[in-house]
Amino acid sequence: MIPDRTASSKCWSRAQVWLAISRLVSLGRRFYCSGMTRNLKYFGFRTALNSRQRSVLRRLACALLILGSVSGIRAEDLVPLTPKLPAPAFAGTPKDAPEGTDVEAPTGKPRAPLMVPKDVKNLAPGSKVTTSDANATPAAIGKITDGDKEAVDTSIVLLRKGTQYVQFDLGAPSEIFAVLFWHAHDSPKVYRGVVVQVSDDPSFAQDVKTLFNNDKANTSGRGVGTDREYYESNEGKLVDAKGVKARYVRLYSHGSTDSALNEYTEVEIYGRPAK
Repeated sequence: MIPDRTASSKCWSRAQVWLAISRLVSLGRRFYCSGMTRNLKYFGFRTALNSRQRSVLRRLACALLILGSVSGIRAEDLVPLTPKLPAPAFAGTPKDAPEGTDVEAPTGKPRAPLMVPKDVKNLAPGSKVTTSDANATPAAIGKITDGDKEAVDTSIVLLRKGTQYVQFDLGAPSEIFAVLFWHAHDSPKVYRGVVVQVSDDPSFAQDVKTLFNNDKANTSGRGVGTDREYYESNEGKLVDAKGVKARYVRLYSHGSTDSALNEYTEVEIYGRPAK
């Protein structure tokens, strides 16, 4: 929920600090106003808290509210990200996970909206898109940011087998708050080796930050992933970028449970110019 301070960054940007404080205030209000017991699962507690622990958390909630008042930052400064979703192409998911996958169980409910600053927009349409697949034509690559997210063959870009990536040059360093992408949601397939990284280096040789990585086999050579695999759906995969500052965004994949080919339907990158 709260932006990470990575080893490669000396300090948070102003936007990251504001985002962190706003989310802390929101958590404090949730604890203080909604009752302690009902919100234990939200904070990751599996067992009931004793009276001393509850007292400490109440004080923390009050402190967070005071912090928000002093800083002049309110949870209302953030708005829910509400991207336009394509029509679903199927209903439900397999009862049994595909063999050899570590897929997260679907909730059966709409995804909770990600809260972002109100002035963010989709930067992907204005970016320069490239790919590791030398056979992909400019016309094909252009489909990845054309706004067509429907689960039909004409909307999908096919890349070669093996590990492939698509890269987005935003033109200048930007504060990135979310990366939303659809490989191909015509069936509940599971994509392999999905990695999302950002950098100010177009070759991604240095100053690289990883936002998502479920590549447990390290097929891309970008490090062993710890995130869970997931079923493709019309909601797409939403990655919280937490206001990270970067110019380039790169997405890796290594085929799916349906095909060795790599598919991309649409990628959206929500952010704003770096301040």
